[in-house]
Amino acid sequence: MMIRYERPVSRAAALALRLAQLAAVLFLMSLAAHRFGPLATPQFVALALLSGLFALVAVALALAGLVNLWRIAAVGGLAAMGALVFAALPLGALGYGLSLYFTRPALHDVTSDTLDPPLFISAPVADQLWLNRPATVSALDREAQIVAYPALTGRRYDGALDRVLEGVKTVAAAENLTITADRGLEALEPDTPPVEERRDAPANAEAGDAVPDDVPVPLARPEPAAPVDLAAVALAGRPGDILLQGTWKTPIAGFGFDVAIRLREEAETTSVDIRVVSRYGSHDLGLGAAYAEHFLRALDAELLGIAGS
Repeated sequence: MMIRYERPVSRAAALALRLAQLAAVLFLMSLAAHRFGPLATPQFVALALLSGLFALVAVALALAGLVNLWRIAAVGGLAAMGALVFAALPLGALGYGLSLYFTRPALHDVTSDTLDPPLFISAPVADQLWLNRPATVSALDREAQIVAYPALTGRRYDGALDRVLEGVKTVAAAENLTITADRGLEALEPDTPPVEERRDAPANAEAGDAVPDDVPVPLARPEPAAPVDLAAVALAGRPGDILLQGTWKTPIAGFGFDVAIRLREEAETTSVDIRVVSRYGSHDLGLGAAYAEHFLRALDAELLGIAGS
């Protein structure tokens, strides 16, 4: 009589594969909706954390399936290995994000000029939902930025303001920075005096009938001066400054940042400062400082030959 041995089936491994597939699909769909669609960052973070939870449970079940395979030769080894592969995507992305979260300072606003940061033409506004965020940037935050990112400093170029502005716009286009507003560009427009039309007197007009050119014209009584809007003056910055405001998204995840660039002409040089603010949350994972430093290095390469101290 022939005895046939039937191997037990590991339900843990089968369930692990389904959970891991669900976690991977949820993460990829939320990532695509956040990068190319209407999904906001707080919602994407919540869905990514949920997919990571599913992936963790799937890994635990897959390990249980592998243990059953080793101990009682239960069917499910391939399912357990597949679960580990699918779970690696959300867990790897979340693990990388958590490593940045704990190794980078908790900053959402970085600038190359910590004493006088560039101002935004219009203050960025975003609904933070469940992500908490401080209302202002403290002096301790600026000190933490100086310690963490000592290379993030402003630039000074031995070139005219219009030449440096052209380089900034070129680098902005190359670095996927979309300029949404500007202020102060009218200072670069050439001054053109108004053209006065002169009317020739009629040929048959007598000398006594000629109308003098300096006839006094009565003027209206001047209106009282309007009150000065101090907020508008503060937003305008120093006279002669050129301000550019734009938006930037990270290439893969699509995290949004608001960027302000200030060009200031001093003597025969032009200084450039940049400010990068994450749109959501109190922690930019170090992405803002990385983009600011990369932008300034690209500007140095663009304006090679006129860079000063």
